[in-house]
Amino acid sequence: MDAHENARTTPHSRMLIVQRLSAGQSVNAVAAALGITPRTVRKWRDRYAAAGEAGLRDRSSRPHHSPTRLSAGQHAAIETLRRQRLSGPAIARQLGLPGSTVGAALRRIGLPRLAALDPRPPVIRYEREHPGELIHIDIKKLGRFEGVGHRITGERARQSNRRSTGKGLGWEFVHVAIDDASRLAYTEVLPSERTDSVLPFTHRALAWFRSLGVPVERIMTDNGSAYKSLAFRDLLNSQGVRHTRTRPYTPRTNGKAERFIQTVLREWAYAQPFQSSDERARAMHPWLHTYNTCRPHSALNGKSPLDRLARDNLLGNDT
Repeated sequence: MDAHENARTTPHSRMLIVQRLSAGQSVNAVAAALGITPRTVRKWRDRYAAAGEAGLRDRSSRPHHSPTRLSAGQHAAIETLRRQRLSGPAIARQLGLPGSTVGAALRRIGLPRLAALDPRPPVIRYEREHPGELIHIDIKKLGRFEGVGHRITGERARQSNRRSTGKGLGWEFVHVAIDDASRLAYTEVLPSERTDSVLPFTHRALAWFRSLGVPVERIMTDNGSAYKSLAFRDLLNSQGVRHTRTRPYTPRTNGKAERFIQTVLREWAYAQPFQSSDERARAMHPWLHTYNTCRPHSALNGKSPLDRLARDNLLGNDT
């Protein structure tokens, strides 16, 4: 009750208690008038008598004396042992302290895990200077809708029987191509991630970038089978485009495509409930147009990809 009433009283109302008591009102009368208990009235009366107006201010609930609190020397010992890479239980045994106490101290020190002792590797970011120097290409699998509003992911057995047809039962695939320098992006929703979808997508993406004055010099992909195929190699050779593949099991090498895919999923694919795959696919093109022309991009200092492309073209970088 007292804690609840503390929340209801303020320094002003506590001074009012003192003033009414000084005017001759009884403790019970003041308590009834202000809607608090007599105990609360007596508490603020006594605090005012002991410390004046300063006694009416809120104060910390921390106890004045904590006999079990760790000393500064114990904190220092815990930190020293931690920096020698001892585990929490080992520190507790060595210092004769409870493990929970050592764990709380390590959290206060900022070393709750041994990994906190290892310096973080420097973040290495790169960005090509001119549009077209490097295009990142990647694919993201999405659940396909069957009927109206029912998204399915397919049965593995039935999918495996239909792989030769190139039409997955429960999946469709978002193919993305994004320019490293300008973040200009091109996307399509296709029925597979195999060569029969990868080749025409890549051909159309290259043509689209060229139509905007962006001659593509190099493409980066992961190590998917379609990208390792001879047909894909021949396509790039015929277009005069070099091919770079990411290091195995290192998706961050193709990080700009990975980051763009997360934006695609958040702002288009999962931004609203769709009734069918066709409806979702139709919504992609307006979103992509906004992304390329209007949407501010944090990596471009709040500019859109088309703004970056126009800036570079004005500097005479398009051919």
